[in-house]
Amino acid sequence: MDKKTRIGIIGCGWIAEKMAITLQGMENAQAYAIASRDILKARNFAKQWNFTHAYGSYEEMLDDEGVDLVYIATPHSHHYDHTRLSLLKGKPVLCEKSFTANAKQAVALIQLAKKKNLFLTEAIWTRYMPLSQTIRELIDSGVIGQPILLTANLGYPNYDWERMHKPELAGGALLDLGVYTLNFAAMAFGTDIVKTTSTCIKSATGIDSQNSITLEYADGKMAVLNSSLLAKSDRQGIISGDKGFMIVENINNPQQVRVYDEDYQLKATYDCPPQITGYEYQVYASIEALNNGWLESPYMPHAETLRIMQQMDALRKEWGIIYPFE
Repeated sequence: MDKKTRIGIIGCGWIAEKMAITLQGMENAQAYAIASRDILKARNFAKQWNFTHAYGSYEEMLDDEGVDLVYIATPHSHHYDHTRLSLLKGKPVLCEKSFTANAKQAVALIQLAKKKNLFLTEAIWTRYMPLSQTIRELIDSGVIGQPILLTANLGYPNYDWERMHKPELAGGALLDLGVYTLNFAAMAFGTDIVKTTSTCIKSATGIDSQNSITLEYADGKMAVLNSSLLAKSDRQGIISGDKGFMIVENINNPQQVRVYDEDYQLKATYDCPPQITGYEYQVYASIEALNNGWLESPYMPHAETLRIMQQMDALRKEWGIIYPFE
């Protein structure tokens, strides 16, 4: 399949801009269409980022037969509606993380995609990155011995951003940042969790502005995960074993992995391959799936998206955080 995959984006925010920058540097994907409820905003976006078409309604873009794949770049609260609309219009979807606001919505979308025989995947970019695979291979190689403890920190002082602190937009640290720490733990330590303990600091608006999550695994491993909308953290993920440890720089977009031995001496360094933005890998994976007729990506299967959503539902229930639309 030599033709470029034509991408249509719903939403014109900064995440859409990052995807637009990504598409400029890709040879097998085309910045084809952008849709906003404001046609002037869409036209300005299209002009700035060289999109072929601009639409003033999502439905109008989805009716364009030229769109091969839809990227959902709206707030968490709108992922369900916009993904559902896209699927009903017969379009495959790459939906930005967190996939939906809750697991019930995720189940409905996955079932609809299967019914329509359409590809659907979550754009949790770290799942698709080559360095994430390297981390898994290093753990499996035994270079740090038996992995036992994992810590991950992700924090940006972004609380003042509208979509971060508003419950009606499914705001909070968990769905925006904690989803990365949970996915980091899952990629490194698997899914056999036997106990979860957690705490959060609630904001005046009732969302979690900070949280800390501890996961205990059946084989005795432990993961301690912190995320914050108030603090700028080191963004590090540290995986410790009985014969050494590895430090992952920036779990939000892994740039480097350093492996240390039992004597705390640097043993090896692994750098991230050159990137456009890092978003390209989820697009590559989507194109691969479309070309092969797959309904999901092996890098982020539906079952894993659903499991993470169920994890976050359980955490919010414990914290007493309910979004107004739930």
